[in-house]
Amino acid sequence: MQSCELVATITAIACAIANNCSEEEIAVLSSAFNQLGDTLGTIVAQENLNEQKCSVKDNDNSNNDQNSRKNNSKNSQKNCCNDTDD
Repeated sequence: MQSCELVATITAIACAIANNCSEEEIAVLSSAFNQLGDTLGTIVAQENLNEQKCSVKDNDNSNNDQNSRKNNSKNSQKNCCNDTDD
């Protein structure tokens, strides 16, 4: 879908909601959709941060010997994208 098509679709949905819901319902829907957008943004930002941390740790750990890497990063890497639980 092109960006203008997306904007037009969202506008049509907003108009349909506005024509069929009370002001109170519109206020709740507006707040809910704002929260949804903010939450999705937070999730993506946190995942990107974790991936960046993993990338930095992987680069740092490649310069350390095997025992040092296990001791220094075992717990901190559990939040990284490619790790599995022991």
